[in-house]
Amino acid sequence: MSQQRIPAWITVGVIPLANVALAAFAAGLVFWYLDINPFDALGTMAYGAFGSSYGWGYTLYYMTSYIFTGLAVAVAFQCGMFNIGGEGQAYIGALGVGLVCLALGGHVPFIILLPISIVAAAVFGALWALIPAWLQATRGSHIVITTIMFNFIAAALMNYILINFLKPDGTMSVESAVFHESAWIPKMHDVLAVFGISLDRSPLNLSIFWSLFVAWAVWVFLWRTRWGYEIRTVGSNATGAQYGGIGIPRVVILTMLVAGGLAGFMALNVVQGEAHQIKLNLVNQMGFTGIAVALMGRNHPIGIVLASLLFGFLTQGGSELQFEYSIDARIVVVLQGLVILFSGALQNMMKHPIERLYLTLANRSGSDQAAAEA
Repeated sequence: MSQQRIPAWITVGVIPLANVALAAFAAGLVFWYLDINPFDALGTMAYGAFGSSYGWGYTLYYMTSYIFTGLAVAVAFQCGMFNIGGEGQAYIGALGVGLVCLALGGHVPFIILLPISIVAAAVFGALWALIPAWLQATRGSHIVITTIMFNFIAAALMNYILINFLKPDGTMSVESAVFHESAWIPKMHDVLAVFGISLDRSPLNLSIFWSLFVAWAVWVFLWRTRWGYEIRTVGSNATGAQYGGIGIPRVVILTMLVAGGLAGFMALNVVQGEAHQIKLNLVNQMGFTGIAVALMGRNHPIGIVLASLLFGFLTQGGSELQFEYSIDARIVVVLQGLVILFSGALQNMMKHPIERLYLTLANRSGSDQAAAEA
């Protein structure tokens, strides 16, 4: 009998769900310790995230940002690199989007401005990833260290630019001027109102469709193109890839440029779609949460979309939980941390038992079928 292989639906579906179940059990123990009924807490979170169009709007808004930052981590991971710089790359991407909107808003039609802002988000994010990529490819500097350092540099640079160049006169807030309304990405409730569909106001905007398209495009790029094949080959076996004629430095730089551009797209949702201005700390740790999203989604675009929905639920549902029970706002971080713990550090705790169970059942089924045929 040929050796059984673990199908993708086990790796991408069953194992992550088992990890989430363990995280949910651990979260229940936390709520029990806080003297909160775990089932009541779950119901409160579910209602806050999915019980109204308002909750859905916020959940999908957070999901949109997490898709971009999760993909930025996943693409780099496919090449064997750990991109910790999504926070800084998204921040600089926001600068590119903001400059385009401030310069062109009110002067060109939105249908022309939007593609320019999309390109600006990608280019600024990619350029911020270029130096760490070059250092990794040509000098052997570890990508984890350099991308972390560039997060701090991006924060300092944005602070300097906002205070000295973009902050309007007469205001104490460290933020840019509000973009012209013609530069705003339409909100979902405004778009659906045109068709007679009423939704509660929320920050959800049309960039969610761009995030889903980008997730599909990343799948095509990684699994249906020569460049994607080279990226995955280098990530699987760099020595073998080099022996096969693949230029490692070129692939490393290409991968990080793509990853930086993906992180930069987050600005479309947060800056052009919701805040309508550049603000300090606008990324709000979503770049780091993208690491957890990528781990949870097994670095696959479909898994990342589903994991982003889960983390959107945790973010919005956790806010409702905080309001309902007056508990510390950091409960959201605790919940996310539990998911990261069981999906990352302890992922093999469920991986090997589930795989062994599948192989046992598959072999037993194969034996029974062979016996029946005999």
